[in-house]
Amino acid sequence: VQLQASGGGLVQTGGSLRLSCAASGRTFSNYAMGWFRQAPGKEREFVARSTWGGGITYYTDSVKGRFTISRDNAKNTVYLQMNSLKPEDTAVYYCAADRTGWGTATTEYEYDYWGQGTLVTVSS
Repeated sequence: VQLQASGGGLVQTGGSLRLSCAASGRTFSNYAMGWFRQAPGKEREFVARSTWGGGITYYTDSVKGRFTISRDNAKNTVYLQMNSLKPEDTAVYYCAADRTGWGTATTEYEYDYWGQGTLVTVSS
């Protein structure tokens, strides 16, 4: 599986962005998909996860109520809608695929495939 993340950019505090992650391969719908982020000088951290069917989602506490992960299996794409952005959301955002397909994997070691990252910068 190859993943291509896009949609990052510069936005003001309180603004919105939608990230997309397009996947190659016929088995996308079997994978759980996650978003991670890495801020300058910090370790990569879990942001959100969608299990294979999209019906179960998980979020880190700091983005609950502001971010929404969704997926369109017909388009082999997963999205991250980010609203009410804050300067502390500034990071490179990565999408990742987990062959397990289900469960609550929130560590990067549980994911099998990674996209290249897209930069989100939130100005104050």
